[in-house]
Amino acid sequence: MKKIVSRRNFIKKGTLGLAASALLPSFLNSSKAFAASKEDTKNTMFCYQCEQTLGGKGCTRMGVCGKTPEVAALQDFLIHTLKGISIAAVAGRKVNISDSETNQFTCMAMFATLTNVEFDPYRFEDLLHESVTLRDKMITRVKAAGGTISSNSDSLTLKLKPSLEGMVKQGKQYGLMANQGMDPDLRSLHHMLLFGIKGMAAYTDHAAEHGQEDEGNYEFVHRGLAALEDKSLDTNAYLGLVLECGEKNLRAMELLSLGNSNAYGDPIPTKVPLGMKKGKAILVSGHDFIDLEAVLKASAGKGITVYTHGEMLPAHGYPKLKERFPHFYGHYGTAWQNQKKEFTNFPGAILMTSNCIQKPKQDYKKNIFTSGTVGMPGLTHLNKNNLKPLVDRALALPGFTQDKKDMDILVGFGHKAVLGVADKIVAGVKDGSIGHFFLVGGCDGVKKSRNYYTEFVEQTPDNSIVLTLACGKFKFFKHQLGEINGIPRLLDVGQCNDAHSAVQIAIALTKAFDTDVNGLPLSFIISWYEQKAVAILFSLLHLGIKDIHIGPSLPAFVTPNILNVLVKNYNLTPIGTAEGDLKKILG
Repeated sequence: MKKIVSRRNFIKKGTLGLAASALLPSFLNSSKAFAASKEDTKNTMFCYQCEQTLGGKGCTRMGVCGKTPEVAALQDFLIHTLKGISIAAVAGRKVNISDSETNQFTCMAMFATLTNVEFDPYRFEDLLHESVTLRDKMITRVKAAGGTISSNSDSLTLKLKPSLEGMVKQGKQYGLMANQGMDPDLRSLHHMLLFGIKGMAAYTDHAAEHGQEDEGNYEFVHRGLAALEDKSLDTNAYLGLVLECGEKNLRAMELLSLGNSNAYGDPIPTKVPLGMKKGKAILVSGHDFIDLEAVLKASAGKGITVYTHGEMLPAHGYPKLKERFPHFYGHYGTAWQNQKKEFTNFPGAILMTSNCIQKPKQDYKKNIFTSGTVGMPGLTHLNKNNLKPLVDRALALPGFTQDKKDMDILVGFGHKAVLGVADKIVAGVKDGSIGHFFLVGGCDGVKKSRNYYTEFVEQTPDNSIVLTLACGKFKFFKHQLGEINGIPRLLDVGQCNDAHSAVQIAIALTKAFDTDVNGLPLSFIISWYEQKAVAILFSLLHLGIKDIHIGPSLPAFVTPNILNVLVKNYNLTPIGTAEGDLKKILG
């Protein structure tokens, strides 16, 4: 087995806070709550970590995302072994041991279990071997340093079966509903914490690729995962950890923002053409700017135009990328869920970075490659240091036969760009020309109910400013909302991780108007899909932000009792109708 030193240096087999004690009412444990039925959990898998889970309850035979029961079992098994690493790492820190390889691997491996990231079972075989190896090394080091590990969890002692099939069978013991007797509300908090850590770990992994790390974040990931094996903790303790996850996720997003800005400059308002140029083409989708930069370097001077897709759109706002690579042109397509239609019509090579991959259609399967954490059986996985197969494929394909431009859109309104016109914003609020701010952002998806976000933006009053981020923007990113005092009414803050920028903008406004964030004329209208969005929601709750509208549906892993806690303390509100919600917000 090839040792996995980094998420980017492997060849895949077979595939080229707030105090919680005051928040939890005493009735929580005594109430009955939603839980998946025993009949469901007797099937071959159970997963409900994403918004589109089957029937709003859970996928039991095949993931809506395309995840097979075998991959689901391997993911559950990998998480269990990471709990073993984490228990050992927590003990290690008590004797001054913190290992960089273990820290980075834990976050990278957690990232691999997010929705629409890694579908290759052989990749999980490698990750499982590496996980157990690092666990055993940490245990040995802790004991040699005089430390003790008191947990009885079998995550510390289990041995891997010698075959992939054997590991799949092992993994089925550790599914989300393995403990049928667990209190439903306690299980809900377990899973909230687990899914929040997944999202936070993804951002931590992205930031680490830029060399931006914080020992406190790694400490929390290990402590949080270890807590999932601690039977002495109660609901109050887990709610506290959920809110702390939100706090640490803010730091993770800050580090990623610093990494991107240090490498490519602070985002600036930039016009991005929608359309295409005649000639050979490469399309880069996902989230990873480092891999985009590698593509730009590998394709420079070869007569290839590079386009972004999905969450890569904000890359155009980073000045150093635009300045250094004149063949970095524009944006093609929309959000992740439309890739099968959009990739079919793209006459060039495609690279998927990080998450949001879908099983490709046969008509473009030979044209699509993966990199980083993302993977799919049957696709060629590339290291950023060797992108020749991608470039060669682009040169072999016809490319676009003519220029065709749709329109220009604006990106690059990170917090520094917005705060650069803070005087105009403050003056606008004081003179009444700016009446309200709406943050309408999050994940996009296939449900028709997501049209709510389009309707909401269309109905926002002319004296309001709409901030947007993540792929949810594609519901309305072409809308021309006009300007207020020279400021565009629609401001693209960036990727999902740029929720950090939105928070910085809110903090600046609180200082300007001498109030807290809940006293601002600012409303959060959030759409969620996967675990990064879960972590961001926890960050907003950690900050004490109230009256958040969330949709298109509530997470299946949140029981009614836990939802009651969130409603009582934060007025977390499911979306209704655009017209009705706007009336309530604006009074």
